[in-house]
Amino acid sequence: MLLALKFLPLTFSALLPVINPIGSALVLLGLVGPSPPEVFRSLARKIAFSTTLFLLTIDVAGAAILAFFGISLPVVQFAGGFVLAAMGWNLLNQKDVATENNISASPAGSSSLGDKIFYPFTFPVTAGPGCIVVTLTLSAHASQKNFIDEGFAHLGILAGIILNSVAVYLSYAYAQKLTVKIPRQTVHGVLRVIAFILLCIGVQIAWKGLDALILSTGKT
Repeated sequence: MLLALKFLPLTFSALLPVINPIGSALVLLGLVGPSPPEVFRSLARKIAFSTTLFLLTIDVAGAAILAFFGISLPVVQFAGGFVLAAMGWNLLNQKDVATENNISASPAGSSSLGDKIFYPFTFPVTAGPGCIVVTLTLSAHASQKNFIDEGFAHLGILAGIILNSVAVYLSYAYAQKLTVKIPRQTVHGVLRVIAFILLCIGVQIAWKGLDALILSTGKT
């Protein structure tokens, strides 16, 4: 149980800046266009569920994927940390995009929107490559000698994923209201803070991977 309580906040805090629900909601708003609120709520529910299944699959199969390709956890941490840091750096330095331009995008039909639940709405808009790296890293860390302990660790990861999916649902379902009630400058300010946190998380993960690689080199 302690492992579940440990991995829950760790998973939530690691995935939240990468998923970036508010920023992703603005992207979704531009892709969907001016549609009724019922359409956004329906899409939000389906995307949140799809995101949970997607990340859970990566968590469960993460260790097997690493073992199949012969990739060690420090290498995943080192390379993945650079990927996250690069994403955060790009978000910090990107130019502001007017929300009005996103809202004016042409609306899409309900049937065509249903075909886009997984791609591109779930992957890569909601859970992109950065989420895969983070989930793989968490999955590798959850490996324990005791089967029960490992189960509780993965339970904590699942709970963290579900909490992020709830944040995705709320942001997507009320994406239109977010752009109306929150000034555009405030939205971009929040995105900059999230981008900086993402940059710091990436550097931290890369540093841990580099430190482990240096220690392993010294042992050999």
